[in-house]
Amino acid sequence: MAAQETEATQQSTVSNGEVSSNGAAASSQVAQTGATAQDPQQQQQQPQQQPNAWQVIKGVLFRIFIIWAISSWFRRGPSTPDPNTPAGAPRVPSRNLFPKDTLMDLYVYISENEIFSDFNNTEPFWFQRDLVYGDWTTGEAGDGCYEYYQELDTPEQVQQNGSLYIHVYFTKSGFHPDPKRKGQYRRLATVHTSRMLNKFKRRKFLKTKNLLTGETEADPEMIKRAESHGPVEIISHWHPNLTINMVDDHTAWVKGSVPPPLDQHVKFDAVSGDYYPIVYFNDYWNLQKDYYPINDTLKKLPLRLSYCPLSLWRWQLYAAQNARSPWNFLGEDTYEQSDEDQDSVKVALLETNPYLLGLTIVVSIVHSIFEFLAFKNDIQFWNSRQSLEGLSVRSIIFGVFQSLVVLLYILDNETNFVVQVSVFIGLLIDFWKITKVMDVRLDRENKIAGIFPRLIFKDKSTYVESSTKIYDDMAFKYLSWLLYPLFGCYAVYSLIYVEHKGWYSWVLSMLYGFLLTFGFITMTPQLFINYKMKSVAHLPWRMLTYKALNTFIDDLFAFVIKMPMMYRIGCLRDDVVFFIYLYQRWIYRVDPNRVNEFGTSGVDHSTENSAQAAEGDTATAAITDKPEGEKKND
Repeated sequence: MAAQETEATQQSTVSNGEVSSNGAAASSQVAQTGATAQDPQQQQQQPQQQPNAWQVIKGVLFRIFIIWAISSWFRRGPSTPDPNTPAGAPRVPSRNLFPKDTLMDLYVYISENEIFSDFNNTEPFWFQRDLVYGDWTTGEAGDGCYEYYQELDTPEQVQQNGSLYIHVYFTKSGFHPDPKRKGQYRRLATVHTSRMLNKFKRRKFLKTKNLLTGETEADPEMIKRAESHGPVEIISHWHPNLTINMVDDHTAWVKGSVPPPLDQHVKFDAVSGDYYPIVYFNDYWNLQKDYYPINDTLKKLPLRLSYCPLSLWRWQLYAAQNARSPWNFLGEDTYEQSDEDQDSVKVALLETNPYLLGLTIVVSIVHSIFEFLAFKNDIQFWNSRQSLEGLSVRSIIFGVFQSLVVLLYILDNETNFVVQVSVFIGLLIDFWKITKVMDVRLDRENKIAGIFPRLIFKDKSTYVESSTKIYDDMAFKYLSWLLYPLFGCYAVYSLIYVEHKGWYSWVLSMLYGFLLTFGFITMTPQLFINYKMKSVAHLPWRMLTYKALNTFIDDLFAFVIKMPMMYRIGCLRDDVVFFIYLYQRWIYRVDPNRVNEFGTSGVDHSTENSAQAAEGDTATAAITDKPEGEKKND
């Protein structure tokens, strides 16, 4: 229904400035800094529809649950035997090199080099003395957290799409991270980790124009930039907030048995076999809207660092969300769009009432169950259908056309692979329905161009011989009086006021926009057939009920979570159509003599035939038993 159509639209929307992000919301000062650094293209980008947040929440929570279940199963399993030990003895569990309440110092260095060693000529960006490992009570707010803010001079190389790295060292109190300082450096007392501070993101420029005038509203400077750099440009972006978490964990991990994705963060010492404390760069709450590009006009880079302890289970959640599968084959575009969708989840978690959020999770699970049941009953209904009496075959054919337009539209707009596959599977199911409502055969005698066999479509006898075909044709005749004028007006509006890449894109976007806006009208022919036949027994009520329940759930979230107005209208119009179905079911009572959707009725015809045969035998016997005189008179 409208939910599925709108979801495909949201996934397929591509802006002039695509940015993917992950991770702490910026302050008002940061937001102002980002606003001043926005380039002209981001100011000119087309408005986007907000993603369907509650469906994204459903997928994210399901992924968290699966990863948690797998991790728990691995941790309960036996330790992996080491072939290098005698008789394959199991590996000895390791311990944390930093015991609980260890006193330590924090050194933070900022460098343009990925590998840092120039301790003598570089001053620490942040130095914090006497931190207590696993302490949750100290700090400015009494939660174990410390914060530091400073503005950096933007290096010239970074302005030209260079990289900037942060190097974090935790040492036990009294030690230094520089290996060259004899007596002050100890390998087992030093924890080091680093990462790139800036992030490179793709910015796609869609070269669109008005097909009639040839003009475009895009900035001329960005057009020249697109011509010189191509339609896709890699630009460095900056976010001023970053949290350094040290995981408060003393689990006896076994080397080689740490479940993924945790094994990417637990590092063991090669000599002692123990593991270093887990230092995690947490940028999960950094929203995409807070990133801004680094260019020649940006002279200062604000950076706010925070140090906080982190519990093991929360770290597992963060690690699972930011995990990247080594067997991934979908490409970076899928991950970028996935991060964009997760922004709506983060906003919902930050701004939504906890009780409402819990209700969202529960109802999302119910919605998934209803989706599966609706799909199952739809396939079961058409697979076992024997009679087409009372069903609109033209609506099925129009549904195939609608699914084909949706698939071509998302392919033209370079939607991610997952959405393309789901829409393609839906199109295959619609094609399969065609074989159930029509007789399809290959004509090998009259070939196309003398090579390819010709497909012949013929209406089934149960559809032609009943009055259903007459009513179906009549319904679409009346429907065309409304659809054709609306279609023409929408096509003219799209051609005059909307920019397109070309005529092919105009045709697809015009058709898709029209179907998205007025596609619900194609559900009305079935209402007309029900009215003419005074019956609803032929409808797949189980499938309709599950879809209607999903639509009601869509209504709930459409008015609770911020969503486009067209999405809300789409949910409301589907509800109106279903209520009309319910009204028809109420006024057209169940008739046991009427044939249902499986080609049977509630009356046992074999019993009726036996009764009629018995009556005929009785009459014959009565005539045979007459006296001779009466027989002669007869």
